[in-house]
Amino acid sequence: MSESADSAFFRLDGELVVGHDAARGPWSADACHAGPVTAVLARALEQALPGKQLARVTVTFQRPVPMAGFRVEATPERDGRNVAIAQAKLMASDGKICARASGLFIAAADHGALPTSSLPGPDFAEAAAGPFPVERAVHGLPFFSSGIEVAYPPGETPDPGPTTIWMRTLPIVDGERPSPFQALCPLADCGNGVSRNSTFAEATFVNPDLTIGIFRLPESEWLASAARSFWEPTGIGLSQAQLYDTEGAIGFALQMLIVQPVGN
Repeated sequence: MSESADSAFFRLDGELVVGHDAARGPWSADACHAGPVTAVLARALEQALPGKQLARVTVTFQRPVPMAGFRVEATPERDGRNVAIAQAKLMASDGKICARASGLFIAAADHGALPTSSLPGPDFAEAAAGPFPVERAVHGLPFFSSGIEVAYPPGETPDPGPTTIWMRTLPIVDGERPSPFQALCPLADCGNGVSRNSTFAEATFVNPDLTIGIFRLPESEWLASAARSFWEPTGIGLSQAQLYDTEGAIGFALQMLIVQPVGN
């Protein structure tokens, strides 16, 4: 991580969640990066159904999430024996809804020697520290990159194209240890930037949503994303990422993309 004084992405101020510098996105000085925001939504979903294992989160971003503060409300929708569902909404201080999230919980149990699929992850032991692909923000202020550490497996670079990256981040909220799912969210939202198909000077590629699905809880601080982006001349794109901890594959992340040439 850079020389940031932040101890987490956010702090709590009563009912408000307020962003530290590391929560800021690269495009607006006043708006949060969607990765840490997704983690706060996952936190609220987990609090709505304690004791359940969160397996999938889908977030739809309706407007920029203010650094100055927002509130999150989550409610259980179904609490079954094997499957549970919760919904969450994120609101600015004026009450306007900025994002909505749906969480799917699946009961975990020990079923003995079920056949499993094993997919080894990228090489962490030989990974080398490197820059986050978005090194500078357009507003010139500290942003998301100040709250993360990045490493690249052999042969990988921050250049455009399909890319695999390791990342370790700050905690999500001051004074709290994030759950494994929460800790994964900042990385999961980086697929579109990590695997962009051109430079940042040529195109923008904003994701209006994010889906994270996991079949195993991550167990390590360092987490990896092997991401690839698909862009079409229509301006519709998609980023797909396989997610890993240091033991192997854990799940996936999917982002729809709005792709536009710079200047449009």
